[in-house]
Amino acid sequence: MLQLGFLISSCASSDGLRFWKSDEIDPDEPRELISFSEQKNISISWKNSFSGNNDIGNFIPAFSSGNLYFSDAEGTVTSMDAMSGAKNWEKKLDELASGTAAGFGIIVISDTKGNVIALNINDGSELWSTNIKSEILSSVAIDAKAVIVKSGAGELLSLDNQTGEILWSYRSKLPTLTIRGSSSPVIFDNKVYVSFDNGRLGVFELDSGFPIWDGAISYVSGSSELENLIDADSSPVIAGGLIYTTNYQGKLNIFDMSQKRSIWSYDISSFFSPVITRGMIIVVESDSGIKSFTSKTLEESWILEDYLNRDISNAISFKGNLIFGDFEGYIHVIDPLNGTTIAREKISKQPIKSIISRSNSFYAIDEEFNLFSLNI
Repeated sequence: MLQLGFLISSCASSDGLRFWKSDEIDPDEPRELISFSEQKNISISWKNSFSGNNDIGNFIPAFSSGNLYFSDAEGTVTSMDAMSGAKNWEKKLDELASGTAAGFGIIVISDTKGNVIALNINDGSELWSTNIKSEILSSVAIDAKAVIVKSGAGELLSLDNQTGEILWSYRSKLPTLTIRGSSSPVIFDNKVYVSFDNGRLGVFELDSGFPIWDGAISYVSGSSELENLIDADSSPVIAGGLIYTTNYQGKLNIFDMSQKRSIWSYDISSFFSPVITRGMIIVVESDSGIKSFTSKTLEESWILEDYLNRDISNAISFKGNLIFGDFEGYIHVIDPLNGTTIAREKISKQPIKSIISRSNSFYAIDEEFNLFSLNI
């Protein structure tokens, strides 16, 4: 299987584009930031630095009982107080391939050799390790009985929460060409929801792995392998009985859980999960444009092109605001009702690769594994 690096994705390097000199506007040039009316302030509560290169942006923190758990590419797993950033404990492992998941008394990470490793959430001691013979580029999903893993080879596996024993597995059909990256499975109502590299959504029974139903997020329509690249590297979002999905060179597709079928779709290309907030559906496109739709009518609302080609990160909803980072280390805050920028702060000299919110704070991780706790 060939893999296409993130030269075409939001995780791509834009170094070759930033210094283009021409009298004409280059459509691929990152947009220069424009002035705005500041309505909110972004503050940094604390910052901790780790090791390695986070170029894909798949290392994200996990949370449990007031603590934050974070791992870096060089194998350091750390428990911190989420409010202060103070370290509780630290565990050194081999090089890791993806970020951290926590819950039900365990922390789960994956190393570059295909080992899924469970640690005791209280002290970091190793509980079990299972090799699935494939690279794992996304965080796992944890349930009281099982750990659900999606491998880079397109396999979905369930491991026993207590022992790491493989309970069931399902292998999807991989396309010839994929993007380096992977979506995380989602557990909801005793079912597993996952988007695969072939651009399909799959739904499985959590206990048995039995496939309940699946549907195409989009279909191939080109004449070449590159044109037919419709990899889905974003996790499905479940809200109000609906499943919201996106894929690259594909669609924003909404599935009805009860009808088990697609009920609406819109041509769009994205690497990130859509954001559902304040009656809006918001999608960060693969060129860093942002489009919004009203949830009730599914009509287009505002379109934001101020951040085109700025390699913006995933977007999150936080305190009713839309927040994302960019390749120059800026954090941007947008009003999701009209698409206007209301706050901005440069927090790093490195690209912001991912953002996640929890409680009264949100957290940003840059390309050099600096972890920031932020608020507005």
